[in-house]
Formats: sequence, structure tokens, C-alpha cells
Amino acid sequence: MYKEFYKLQRNPFEITPDPSFLFLSPRHREALSILYYGVQRRKGFVVLTGEVGTGKTLLIGYLMRLLKESGIACSYIFNSRLSALEFLRYVALDLGLASAGKNKAKLLHEFSKYLIARYQKKQTTVIVVDEAHSLATNVLEEVRLLTNLETAEQKLLQVLLVGQPELAERLDSFELRQLKQRIALRAHLEPLDLEETKGYVRRRLRVAGACPDDNLIPDETIATVYQYSGGIPRLINTICENALITTFARQLTVVPPEIIEETADDLCLEAIAAPRIEPCSGDNEVIASRENLTLDDRLQGMAQESEQCLPLDTGLHWPANPSLKPFTDF
Repeated sequence: MYKEFYKLQRNPFEITPDPSFLFLSPRHREALSILYYGVQRRKGFVVLTGEVGTGKTLLIGYLMRLLKESGIACSYIFNSRLSALEFLRYVALDLGLASAGKNKAKLLHEFSKYLIARYQKKQTTVIVVDEAHSLATNVLEEVRLLTNLETAEQKLLQVLLVGQPELAERLDSFELRQLKQRIALRAHLEPLDLEETKGYVRRRLRVAGACPDDNLIPDETIATVYQYSGGIPRLINTICENALITTFARQLTVVPPEIIEETADDLCLEAIAAPRIEPCSGDNEVIASRENLTLDDRLQGMAQESEQCLPLDTGLHWPANPSLKPFTDF
């Protein structure tokens, strides 16, 4: 509706988890590093938690593109309302194994042969479970038992559990104490702060085709967006999308703070955050410099071969690896 008017090629604030719009705040970058490291080092269980709308599914989508680029086989479970047998059948189908008419014992046997064959070829297999906080306890136990397939040195199967903070609470329960002890790494996503919110909005506009010097959503307007979104990316998208429609309807060239307030009122949102800049978030020049980096620049060296192990403490400064091809050109 408004794309032609504002000279945009795409809608910048769709709520679908499109990896090309990924914005790496320091927290998101750290989480991505931890998840990637856990899979490449064959650590077994890795857990990612975060509040609703903080970007977990988007981050996982980009991670899976990195893993597949490295030749890692991924099974992605997006619906956690499955029985134990349904879970096994879904994983088998996702990995290309025949599952029709097979009982649990046969499925486990076929899956075991598959993992061993891949390991002998020095290949990695990972199961990514989104909305893992909704998995039944017996299914979580089934997943734990799958990771019993291991050599003396390494796990044959890697599992990423992704969910809301309730997942961490469930893992603290007595019934899941064996699973909790097997978790090698954890990461947690927090909402964006004010400066990160500015970077997030600017990046999405730029990816959508806006000129770098375009002031369609100025800083004072983004500050109001932050007040009503609390730095939650999904709420930022919803507010900005509705605000752009209203701004277009009024034929304005810039989104004023007043329209954000009107939009928040229409969406029944209250101001939940005061404008703030976290102590270590950096000044505007640092943020602007960081925004100009491509995703490939941000993740230099993340696609290492599975035999090459990076120390976790290298964190966000991994060495460059020319073998990683960019997925998009920003």
C-alpha cells in the first residue's frame, strides 16, 4: 500500500521471521555464537530462551541457514504439541527417513543407523525444537534418551531447545533433573534497549530499500516506539507497520511521534518503557558504524568446518573464514 509512496521495495515491518531482516544486538550476537559453537563442538544439548517476540525464531532461522551451508543435517520441529511417537516420526521424515508403518523400536533402530553413518562421514546432525516449553515431559525425556547415542568422545546427535522463560523453569523441575544435567550451554534473549531499537528500525528500513539518509522514522519517533514496545522486536514491527499505514493515509513524508501514540492507543498498548540507553550500548556513531556492516561481516568466521573448534571465549570476534558465502547482499 505505502511501498511506492515511500519508495520501498518490501514491507519493512512484517512480523514473519525473515532471516534477511536479522538485526544482531550484542545479546543476539552472543546467543548466535553460543548456539553455533554448541552444534559445531557436538556439545549435545543447548538451550535458548527469551520472552515472547524477542526474536528467537528469527535467530534460529538464520542459524539453520548457517548450519546447512556447513553440510549439517537439520530437523526443525515447529509444533511441540506432539506425542513421543509423533515426535520421532516427524524427525525421521524431516531427515528423509521412511517412517510409515514403523513402530517406535524400528524408528529408533533406523535413526541410530542414520546417525552412525553420518558420524562416520564426519557429518553432524541436529534437531531444533521451537516452542520447547510446550513439550510434554515424556517427550522431553524421549529427546534426552536420543542423545544416549554417542561415542567415547562425542555426541552423535545435537539438540537445540528453544522456548519462552517457562522452559528454564521446567528444566529446573525434579522430573527433568537428568535432562538439566546434560545441558552444555544456555543463551537468553532480552528486549532491545533504546539505541538498539533505533538500529533495528533503521536496518529494517534499509533492507526494505530505504535510502540511508532517509528520515522516514526519525529518532524522536523511534523513542516513542520504544516506550510502547519495551524493545520487543515483534511489537516494534506491529507499531511501525500500523504507523506507516496511518502516515501514508495522511500523505505525510515523515512519521511523527503523535501517530505512534495514536497507534499504540488503537492497539491497546501502554507506555511500558522510558527512553534509556544502557551503559555499554555505545554512542550513536558506534551504532551507526555497526549498522553499515553486512550480515556476513557481522558473522565472519562462523561457518567453520565441523572439525575446526573455536574457543567459546572468542565470542563475538571469530576469525574470518572465506568459505562462508553471504546469503543476502545488504
